[in-house]
Amino acid sequence: MYLLEHELARSRMHEDQAHAEAASRARRLYVARRAARRAERAVRRAARASAAVY
Repeated sequence: MYLLEHELARSRMHEDQAHAEAASRARRLYVARRAARRAERAVRRAARASAAVY
């Protein structure tokens, strides 16, 4: 009986870990996309500023 509970707890732990890893990947992806959009806007702003100078 104890062995069964132990196996169950272990599989639960692995599932939880997989969920946590997936959430962390999704979060990193979201942050990376946001940073890329911000960089893109900065590039456009710099291009406009540079065009206004010349």
